[in-house]
Amino acid sequence: MGEPDSDLPNDVPLPENIALAWGLRDRPSRGPKRSLSLEQVVATAIRVAQADGLAAVSMSRIASELGVGTMSLYRYVPTKHDLLDLMVDTAYGSPPPPRGPDEGWRPALARWGEGNLAALRRQPWMQQVPLSGAPINPNSVRWMEYGFLALRGTGLRATERVSTVLLVSGYARSWAMLTADLAEAAARTGQTPNEAGQRYWHHLAVVTATGPYPAIHELMAEVGEEEDEDDDLEWRFGLDRILDGVEMLINSRA
Repeated sequence: MGEPDSDLPNDVPLPENIALAWGLRDRPSRGPKRSLSLEQVVATAIRVAQADGLAAVSMSRIASELGVGTMSLYRYVPTKHDLLDLMVDTAYGSPPPPRGPDEGWRPALARWGEGNLAALRRQPWMQQVPLSGAPINPNSVRWMEYGFLALRGTGLRATERVSTVLLVSGYARSWAMLTADLAEAAARTGQTPNEAGQRYWHHLAVVTATGPYPAIHELMAEVGEEEDEDDDLEWRFGLDRILDGVEMLINSRA
């Protein structure tokens, strides 16, 4: 995310899209009275994305849903790109409760990571919106704040706390996208993700049966003995390994 630039003057104005997100843009005193609110526009766009996918979101579609002309939407939001940013920030919602006074950094950060994954799964279309930059809108800043709160007092340097928060949130985003892609691929064949996984192992066993794949043969034999039906076991395994690494770094500073 870079580092704060102390050379920037204090009076640098906020870009319009950021001021809009924080409610800091003044309403024009001239022109026709507005019949809608920014919140209505964003909420309608989210409903369209949830119902019909991100590709269905257009300024003309949102205007039609609201019963207004397309050009009138630009009085509320400057561009479609800005609308997408506001949609994601609104749909992400508020973060889980911050780290409690008697809670360790590790369970707090694990909850924060789980919250990221849950938010992305609630609104799958968000996974298709490219990141537009570092967190700057209201909800994303609150999420970032709570991530940093989880790491207070750990002895990690500022840049290390930033990197840790990025690592956990990036892992949640990656896992949400991976599992959504696999579920979509399974659905195209009329299978559940679990059925598709079982069929994959069967196919893999067939194509590697007579080849020099001892590691794969060994792994498949072990997988056959493990009957854990927890779909997110691999997610938690990865999250725990990330936190193990962070814990080692923290302990080295003690």
